[in-house]
Amino acid sequence: MFARRAYADPQMDEPDYIPAATLILGRERGDLPEYLMVRRTSDMAFAGGAWVFPGGRIDAGDHALADGDEIAAAKVAAVRETLEEVGIPVGLTPLPSSQDGRVLQDAVNDGTTLADLVAARGLSLDLGGIAPFARWAPKMQLARRFDTWFMLARVPDGDWDIAVQQSELSEACWTSARAMLERIASGEASAIFPTKRNLERLARFSSLDEAFVDAAAQSLERIVPWVEERDGGKHVCIPDGRGYPVTSEPLDSAVRA
Repeated sequence: MFARRAYADPQMDEPDYIPAATLILGRERGDLPEYLMVRRTSDMAFAGGAWVFPGGRIDAGDHALADGDEIAAAKVAAVRETLEEVGIPVGLTPLPSSQDGRVLQDAVNDGTTLADLVAARGLSLDLGGIAPFARWAPKMQLARRFDTWFMLARVPDGDWDIAVQQSELSEACWTSARAMLERIASGEASAIFPTKRNLERLARFSSLDEAFVDAAAQSLERIVPWVEERDGGKHVCIPDGRGYPVTSEPLDSAVRA
């Protein structure tokens, strides 16, 4: 279960936290922004069958490209994982075409490092358009526990085909935050607790500009959920004042992995 602790940058004293990054990739469509979400295959050990934002572990190569800067390394990981999972080359310049994005995706999935790939292709990283949105570190009794940076970015200009990484994902879609929340509420889709809370936060915005303004205004201290008694039952809770309109959910309905 979650352990309740102070959330003002609590000491992450457990040795098994895995540094990770995920990318909230948005585009302007109609009245509401749309975000790219992917569904993990049902046999995945973590969040199997759940809808998430593209992302994964931060590795040593990400830190090397970031010259040791922690936030930059998370941005690099978000760029790499998004390329691996859906073939969209966020944060690369000059901007590859959709076709080249597929070539790059195949290369990284075949084991080419991002550093070698950008060097061979005459590309460079451009992380200026990627903004930290939140940092979550749930303290759950699970085989894998992640200390995850949520990053926010606009999809690059162009008409991008989504090429789903078959080994980890079953499908992908562009959706407004509100539409995905409706699917989750109806039982048509599922999402883990941090994803739901971030969708609720994104659902407050009528433009990506609003999302970026909110990202800049909020603290980046780790959000460490806890469990406490509320209204006669156990609830998973997060702190108030961090931009989230919903700060608790009954334990029985909170999907944690």
